[in-house]
Amino acid sequence: MRQDAYGTLVGVRRPGGRPVSRPADHRRPSHRHGRAPLAVVAVLFTVAQLALVRPDLGLGWDETVYVSQVADHAPAAFFSAPRARGVSLLVAPVASWSSSTVLLRVHLAALSGLALYLALRAWRGLLPARVLTLAGALFATLWVTLFYGPQAMPNLWVAYGALAATACFLRARADRRDRAALWGLGASAALMAFMRPTDAVWATVPLFVLALTAWGRQRRTVLVLVPAGGLAAGAVEWIVEAYTAYGGLGRRLADASRIQGGLGWNLAFGDQLRGLAGRALCRPCTGPLPSPAQTWWWFALPPLAALGAIVAVRARRTAPAVLTASACATTVALPYLFLIGYAAPRFLLPAYALLSLPVAVAVLRLVTAGSGRWRTAARVLVAAGLAGHLAAQYAVLDGVVERSAAGRRAWARTAAALHGLGVRPPCVVTGREAIPVAYYAGCASAEVSGHNENSTVGEIVAAAARGPVAVLGEAGGEPPGFARGWAVHRYGGVWVWARRGLSRGSPRP
Repeated sequence: MRQDAYGTLVGVRRPGGRPVSRPADHRRPSHRHGRAPLAVVAVLFTVAQLALVRPDLGLGWDETVYVSQVADHAPAAFFSAPRARGVSLLVAPVASWSSSTVLLRVHLAALSGLALYLALRAWRGLLPARVLTLAGALFATLWVTLFYGPQAMPNLWVAYGALAATACFLRARADRRDRAALWGLGASAALMAFMRPTDAVWATVPLFVLALTAWGRQRRTVLVLVPAGGLAAGAVEWIVEAYTAYGGLGRRLADASRIQGGLGWNLAFGDQLRGLAGRALCRPCTGPLPSPAQTWWWFALPPLAALGAIVAVRARRTAPAVLTASACATTVALPYLFLIGYAAPRFLLPAYALLSLPVAVAVLRLVTAGSGRWRTAARVLVAAGLAGHLAAQYAVLDGVVERSAAGRRAWARTAAALHGLGVRPPCVVTGREAIPVAYYAGCASAEVSGHNENSTVGEIVAAAARGPVAVLGEAGGEPPGFARGWAVHRYGGVWVWARRGLSRGSPRP
């Protein structure tokens, strides 16, 4: 009996007998020891979220939409076609009974740390523990990962699902008796589809291709049906809702494409680069490119991933894991690099999670290759690069948190001003930034144009006859026709046209 470099036990035979099973030598690292570094990375990731992304950070625009679906203190905001209900279910254990942002942030930070651990643990036996530990640390220290860890947003959860699904697929493909891997594959695919159905399809394309190359017809069938079943289970609510609320699946897909600017050929590399400076949403994406200090790691990703793939191919055993992760990272990034005319750094989180594996292989190879001065120089260079990378990530994260906090405080102040004007629940808010302000005020939001159109002028006028209604606009702007004659109030950069309700009836635009 011996143990190979991956911690796998290799049996020996008695003369003329069956293999002998013996425990690994106590001096060798065990699977349990391999789990400990992953747990440390996950715990540090959770702590870093709470330390660097303030737990009292108010909810962002998209977050108010997701949280309002299950909150008991604010009416549900309009749910546009591209959105899925996964995030709302994720936050329901807290948001359904408490309006505390701190509790919600702690809840999400703990869940994201646990999910990172489970996703990395699925790769044990496929890649060495040191590779998984470094990959987890590299991914967890990106500013975009830290910022969205405690946020009520779906992209990081798609990343966890893609990471776990790829590992479970490889395990199931290598061992037909590994039922846990099949269950993990189906559950991971369902998680992705429940969060963002279209992203889930892009992330699993290489898995379906590889499934068709598996040995044996029965095995191929299983490896196709399990992820397909998982995707269907996760997307079934989204599909049913398409027919009940959006006019059919084709109509919902068309509306989702229109809201995203129309899917078509578009090189978005420059847009993604501008987003790396800390722009949560780059739409329209104009202005100068950020400094090289903020973006050099992004340019280093492709060559490092390619080097990791080369190292894995030469090592043979790690080739399937690294190459499959690289393929899934490529397909899940394609729509956001070539098909959408705007950018948000969170869109590429699934690709970053998968690419962290070949990058970790490359970095470890750089610090262990050669000897003497060459090895020392390589280690110094890698250490300097990682230190600079961490410094740049922290600087960008700090700026993102500050800007986000300022914007969300402004929404809260506007909501407080509305309460002072008598616009209190049950009430309706429409106009500029109506969705987040309405959530903070506890009001319903109504839009008569744009991507979130869910009402008409007639319905808003009717609501004003039953309860308080407020129209938000740019300072110095003109009110819409139906609000002329209403009382106007100037508040900072926002003008509010408000009409007090005639009764306590609940306005429902």
